[in-house]
Amino acid sequence: MTFTELIYEEGSFGVFLLVTVVLGGGAAALTGRAIAETWRPTWQVAVYGFILGAAVRFLHFSLFGGSLLSAHYYLADTAVCLAFGFLGFRAARAAQMVTQYRWINEPQGRLRWRRRTP
Repeated sequence: MTFTELIYEEGSFGVFLLVTVVLGGGAAALTGRAIAETWRPTWQVAVYGFILGAAVRFLHFSLFGGSLLSAHYYLADTAVCLAFGFLGFRAARAAQMVTQYRWINEPQGRLRWRRRTP
């Protein structure tokens, strides 16, 4: 089994990129951002990531004839959704901490912040 067979089942890598990475990953990043902006806890990103993984698997099934009830490919799609969701969450939370608490925090890249030195 090659690496490409490990992450997607369709005949084209472009289908995997379009459906899983662009659509699923984009939706997951926006979900993570929305969770962070409403000050909800991080674990909710995981809950919605598993739901989005099922939605991405359904898109593969309905549009491209992929298998719907494949645990293997569901986990691959969910892993992409979780990665993008946590990145979106972390980017939004870092922006929040720097913007709303600018007298305490300063940016340290796009995904991190640090306390200001007195």
